[in-house]
Amino acid sequence: MNVENIRLINFRNYYNVNVNFNKNINIFIGKNAQGKTNLLEAIHMCSVGKSFRTNKDKEIINFEKDEAYIGINIKTNRYDKFVELKLNKEKSKIIRINKIEINNLKELDTGLSVVVFSPDDLKLVKDGPNERRSFLDQSISQIKPVYNYNINRYNKILFQRNNLLKSCRLNRKQVSLLDVFDVQISKIGTSIVLERHRFIDELYKNCKEIHNKLTLNKENLFMKYHSNIPILSTKEEVEKQYFNILKKNINGDIENGTTQLGPHRDDILFYINGKEVKTYGSQGQQRTLVLTLKLSEVDLIKNEISTYPVVLLDDVFSELDDERRKYLTKYFNEMQVFITATDAVDIGTIENYNKSIYFIENGKIYKRS
Repeated sequence: MNVENIRLINFRNYYNVNVNFNKNINIFIGKNAQGKTNLLEAIHMCSVGKSFRTNKDKEIINFEKDEAYIGINIKTNRYDKFVELKLNKEKSKIIRINKIEINNLKELDTGLSVVVFSPDDLKLVKDGPNERRSFLDQSISQIKPVYNYNINRYNKILFQRNNLLKSCRLNRKQVSLLDVFDVQISKIGTSIVLERHRFIDELYKNCKEIHNKLTLNKENLFMKYHSNIPILSTKEEVEKQYFNILKKNINGDIENGTTQLGPHRDDILFYINGKEVKTYGSQGQQRTLVLTLKLSEVDLIKNEISTYPVVLLDDVFSELDDERRKYLTKYFNEMQVFITATDAVDIGTIENYNKSIYFIENGKIYKRS
């Protein structure tokens, strides 16, 4: 799997660029605020239909313009795809695959899987559960497209149930209406919980081996999926228990005006040598854990779809010591990688690999001859 080229028009600080890529390593060097991360963002959008930096499409459009365009050619072992995104400040975005417009994101199947590394990924360990749930949702959606549909459906039903809970505080006669939502939410929520649980089990198998290598067997990593919905032997049992939990907690939900239990409250817990990483882990341990998770995600996607994803490394090399840089470089030698850096020194470990080097300055991209 690889991205052959990209065309950007009025996308952030890119007015009009067309770039062909190396099928292996692509390095983009430039000072801060020149457009390096913007390029990775555009590639990511052609995979999942949305940015990893903002939920507002209009922020992506050049502030002097009303529309923006991304066009990208993707090549895999089985097929080629041409993906286009057209953004408008006043209208919903349009996505076309091989010139055919899709109706919504649940139909999105670009054939492109991506894994993003960035310094902001430390939030995955340091911040609240929402960051870890987002990691789960984005990762699983790439290998199970129906999962993304279930998440969107669950959030919609949850929003409606929460509104009804607020109404029930004023009129208790409406409590019986909750049954309709509870049946739906327990069914879809069960699918989400079980899929997350399966994903974490598979991810953990990879994480243990990778983390041992990164830490020279000095650290023992343990991780688990923390859910308030019990994982039972069958899907039917989980769904039944989920429904009963909603009923048992109904008075508390009405009092608080919100649904207090369900996958929207779940978390992932990480431990190194028996201590929780979020609270007791050093900055170095937290950074190594994030690297472990991302490398494991790459392997898991490869195992699921039989090809490596495209990897986007946003100013990651400057955050790592020499040993981890060398490990990372060797690890990514079999796949297409996009690397941003502010200084050529940061990517010295890549000197002997198949690569193309580009310089980015003020939204313009120059390939080194």
